[in-house]
Amino acid sequence: MQNFIKSSLDYIEQNLKTDITVEELAQMANYSAGHFCRLFAHAMGLTIAGYILKRRLDHALLEISSGRKAINVIPEYGFDTYAGFYKAFVKMYGCSPKKYLSIYKKSEVFIMLNEKNIQVLLEHWEIPNGLKIEDVSSKNWKTGEIEWPMWKVGDEYYLKTSERSRMIKNIRIAKALKKEGLSSEFLPIPTKSGSDYLDGERIFLLTKKVGDPLIDKPLTDDEIMSMNYHENRTKYAFKLGLAVAKLHRALKAIQNDVMPYEANLYNQGIKSVQKVKEYSQKYMMGIGDEFFDDYERTFGKLYNKLPKQLVHGNLTGDSIVYEGGEIIGLKGYEVYNVSHIRIFDVIYCAGEINTQLFDSYIESLKNILAGYNSLSPLGADERQAVYYILCSIAMNMLAYCDGCSEA
Repeated sequence: MQNFIKSSLDYIEQNLKTDITVEELAQMANYSAGHFCRLFAHAMGLTIAGYILKRRLDHALLEISSGRKAINVIPEYGFDTYAGFYKAFVKMYGCSPKKYLSIYKKSEVFIMLNEKNIQVLLEHWEIPNGLKIEDVSSKNWKTGEIEWPMWKVGDEYYLKTSERSRMIKNIRIAKALKKEGLSSEFLPIPTKSGSDYLDGERIFLLTKKVGDPLIDKPLTDDEIMSMNYHENRTKYAFKLGLAVAKLHRALKAIQNDVMPYEANLYNQGIKSVQKVKEYSQKYMMGIGDEFFDDYERTFGKLYNKLPKQLVHGNLTGDSIVYEGGEIIGLKGYEVYNVSHIRIFDVIYCAGEINTQLFDSYIESLKNILAGYNSLSPLGADERQAVYYILCSIAMNMLAYCDGCSEA
């Protein structure tokens, strides 16, 4: 974990009974508020607001369980009533404070996780005995720290665990995706007792393997060599847009439970303008002031009219799951808790996978937007904004590549 995240966590821990703003945390870390929010959410799996709420709930419960009266404790942590505290706790942890305390006291059984312990845990599910267990935990590529403890069980199952609130959130998203006909890496296999997961201080979740990332093998060799090559690419782009529309319907249904932070692409673009001007002059790109004036004037008027909601935020070829030539799911949403203009996902996705899947960016974007529009119609303001969103993404990338870490 990076030092500025640790410092932020320490500051939050010491100031839970006072107001804590994103701006002050970002200033201490020397980042813009938006960039700091993204870094924090990626590192912690929760938004800043979500993490602060979680720690306030934890501390309030600890003080109540130690003998202090709830009526005296909960106002100190920002809750007006016990009912408000109770509701927030259940939403965060998936159980009542009383049940959580009983679980916590029994949680020692899960402290040491070796193969023998895991075999015992697996007995709670109706799966074959004696399957091979392989540790496939996800690690931070910089620090080597484990971010997601996970074990592959046989060829088709995965046992996963993490902190309760994080797992509850992902199970909610997985169930919302299922309603839209999309598979998910967090869709639970029920235990023998019918529960979604094995309950403890940490939740243990058993899931099935979903399809392969689309980027691994988007088309068969026969399709690539056939005369229908362009037609196949067009169909994949349309299906991808349709899948993103389904993803958005699922995320919109549960966004109030996820507490996303709000990104502002227009403000990010404005902050990048000066760097891009310098970049243009340095490399003689010939971008005139009229471009920047039009961007600020036109996109500034459009931006507040664009529909915003919880989005994926990082749709790449690795995020798209396919099987039998069909897009069946989307991965990687768990660390992205961002409320954004919804068509950001569509346009960003088209740019990320264009070089690996399609021949023409404009054609792929056109067909992905057509697929999205077929299920979730685009408004006139969104259609007009496509060009400016493309410009925003390009400017932010240029500013970032030229050493502007706050783009």
